[in-house]
Amino acid sequence: MGPVSEPIPLPRPSRRGRLLRVGAAFAVLLAIAGYVVVQYVSGGPGAPGCVAGTGDGQGSSFELSPEQARNAATITAVGTSRGMPERAVTIALATALQESGLRNLDHGDRDSLGLFQQRPSMGWGTAEQIMDPVYAAGKFYQHLAEVPGYSRLPLTVAAQEVQHSGFPQAYAKHEPDATVLMAALTGRESAALTCTVAKNAEPGDPARVREGLRQVFGDGVVEARQPADAGRDVAVPVRVTEDAVASGTGKEQRGWALAHWAVAQAEALHIARVSYAGRVWSADDSADGWSAAPASAAASPSVGPAGAAPGGSGDAAQEVRITLAP
Repeated sequence: MGPVSEPIPLPRPSRRGRLLRVGAAFAVLLAIAGYVVVQYVSGGPGAPGCVAGTGDGQGSSFELSPEQARNAATITAVGTSRGMPERAVTIALATALQESGLRNLDHGDRDSLGLFQQRPSMGWGTAEQIMDPVYAAGKFYQHLAEVPGYSRLPLTVAAQEVQHSGFPQAYAKHEPDATVLMAALTGRESAALTCTVAKNAEPGDPARVREGLRQVFGDGVVEARQPADAGRDVAVPVRVTEDAVASGTGKEQRGWALAHWAVAQAEALHIARVSYAGRVWSADDSADGWSAAPASAAASPSVGPAGAAPGGSGDAAQEVRITLAP
């Protein structure tokens, strides 16, 4: 047997190596802490966001940010309030998806601005006006209504007649998502919009909500005087104009356009709860989406998203009730 060799001493960890390991461990702890904070603040998994689609999770769906949801809800509300048919709303949503990704951009090609990239130099209005989503959507619908037979035209043709884009075929790829959005925002065929939002850190202001409703849906959308005991609730009666009825927009579509507008605005306006037609959305349980309201709080029955009860008189008093964070 040969001589026993001496063990080779292992190198002692350097101070730099120890510091790197400590730093890596600290970074992991920070990441875990950040995840816990997100879970607590958002009230559920992931960051705040919205999903448009069928309430039972079947069929098509479309994910969008809170900003995109607010703008999509505004475009839909302006269209339904003007008595524009669902096809017009779909065309408008597809156009905004292509032009701005449903974001109110303060820049674009040459002097293009806003949701539809409208140009002040081409007579669409002032820069300040175009940056107002309600104004921009209204101008789009105004021009669309002047296109003969637009509702029977391919979406790309109808949008191009308004926009005069250099890439007219680009609108086509957004038609499926725009169709899902339109259906969800009007409560068509059990579709719905739901948003996961951060917990309300500030109280909501009923006056801000009423003003927002007036800007989007027009004067008279809310009662001039709310009940004295309304507190942090804003009651919105569901009324439909003759023009809207003629275009096929009934109380159900009007009501769900109001309700989904409120859900889309929940984070910005600190809305805690929205209820309509026997369904309720709550910020505290926003990850769960719409659910059946307690029997004592259910509104008049109607057709709506995810199983709202059908039936009832079409003339029955209905309202969307918006509750603000305390």
